Order: sequence, then C-alpha cells, then structure tokens
Amino acid sequence: MPFRWNPDLTEQDVTPEAVFQQRRRLLQGAIALGAGAALGLRPHSMLANTGLTDVQKDPSPPDESLTPFDSASSYTNFYELGSGKSDPSMHASKLQTKPWHVVIDGEVSKPGRLALEDLLKPHPLEERVYRLRCVEAWSMVIPWIGFPLEALLQRFEPTSKARHVSFETLYDPAHLPGQNQGMLAWPYREGLRLDEAMNPLTILAVGMYGRLLPNQNGAPLRLVVPWKYGFKSIKSIVRITLTEQQPITSWNQKAPEEYGFYANVNPEVDHPRWDQSKERRIGEFLRRKTLPFNGYGAQVASLYAGMDLKKFF
Repeated sequence: MPFRWNPDLTEQDVTPEAVFQQRRRLLQGAIALGAGAALGLRPHSMLANTGLTDVQKDPSPPDESLTPFDSASSYTNFYELGSGKSDPSMHASKLQTKPWHVVIDGEVSKPGRLALEDLLKPHPLEERVYRLRCVEAWSMVIPWIGFPLEALLQRFEPTSKARHVSFETLYDPAHLPGQNQGMLAWPYREGLRLDEAMNPLTILAVGMYGRLLPNQNGAPLRLVVPWKYGFKSIKSIVRITLTEQQPITSWNQKAPEEYGFYANVNPEVDHPRWDQSKERRIGEFLRRKTLPFNGYGAQVASLYAGMDLKKFF
C-alpha cells in the first residue's frame, strides 16, 4: 500500500459547526435531567414505561473517561436520518418508535413477533461501558444499557442449522429521509456469526447514560458489538433472523473492498481511503494507537483462531 501522509491534526479534527451549535439544546436537556435528580427521580425511572427495571452497573468498565453525552448523541452515523455526522440528531424526531415490534425468525424452534416491552421483560438490564470505534478513525467510550444478545436468542431456541444471525433496521421512507436516497439498498442489514452473537460482550442496547436511547443513537433497540467497527452495531432493529448461510450486509454489499463482513478492529488492515492504525477519541485533541479488537482481544481473539484476519477483514 502506498505511503500516505497522516498528520495527527487535520481539518477533520475540528468540531463541526453544526455539532457546536447543538450543544446549547443538549445542555438544556442535561439540566432538565439534573433537575429530575434533584427532585429525587431515579434516572432509570425514565425507562419505566417500557417495563425496564433497575440496571446493574458495570463492575469493570474501561479505565477511561466517558465521552460526554452531548458529543455521543450529536456526532453519529445513522444514514436513514442523513449522511452528515450532525444530521441524525437534527432529524431524530422523524424516527417513529412507538409502537415497536421485533420479529425473530429463521432457524429457530419458536419464531415470533413481539412488542418491545414483551421482548425486554425477561431480561435484567446491565450497564456496559464499552469503547465504540468507527471505521472513519474516531472513537468514543459510552455507558450502554442493555442485555446480552445470547439471552434473547436462547429464548427462541436456535436450531442445529443456525450458523449466522442477520439483523434488519426499520424501513420507513415516509419518515426516514435517507431511505429515499440510493446510498444503500434499504432496509439496512447487518450480520454476525452465531458464535460472535453468543459472545457475552455482544449486547442489545435500549439505553445509554442512564436514559433511553436517543433516536439518533438507534432507538429503541440497537446492537452493540464492541470489538468491531461501529457500522456492525445496527440501529433501530425490527427483525432478527437466524440463518445457515452468511447473510448479506449493507456496507459489504455496497463496497466489499472497503467494508468486510467481519469488520474486526484491526490496526494492521487499513481502509482503502485512510489509515486505521490510529484513532481520535471524541473530546481529545491528539490521536492514539488503535488496539486490536478495540482492546477486547482477551475476550474474543479465540473466535478467529487460525483465520487470516487480513483476508477475512
């Protein structure tokens, strides 16, 4: 691969004007949350209308500062709401999340279609503080609220033929302006191998920072797979299908030379248009080294024993 000059500081490192202008509104929301706390309202009471109960705190979060909520909720990728980083937060109200149902089908013994509150009821919620590393070489540290995907899949009893898990995002072009554009073949689809889906790190998230997921972050239900690039963590899920064959995934279908099916964070495999050996944590000035598997190698490297991770990228 030819040498590319990659300075630590570029124009891309400057906070976008749209993000900066939104912070007043987001800070007002934070003040309102603080007022609720002053009145004795528990943060998780904000989740009560979805049947959620107390959340168990992460006993061993990464030894890193959390990304501020205003940054994590205003600098996002959600192409259904626009391709710019600030577009999703500006258009978040267009996403209709009530009522919400999820279909679980395919290679399962007990397929079904459940309302979100019924899907969540049996699953105690946990806070998981995970790093999120995006393919554009920026990253965050976010306290997600959710439960292991494994618990949900076991509930529907995968068959002996199940090898992969496919996910599908809401398709609603009447409310999601990005779906009226030809950027991707809608609806958005992602997938994992079954053993990746069953790994304890893989969660379905319904909240972050002690509150319900904002629409721009994938409300009301999204996947979080912390050792993979962020595009694998599909948002606003309406269907989960277990399959025997590797499923089609949206970015891999669009540009297979740029977005592999596995998408494991690997500093030795560059994106064709930029270096992946360094990343910039949102809120920090300088870049840092990218960690293999985003720092979760001890928990997941064994899933890929014997695989050529430059070929299966």
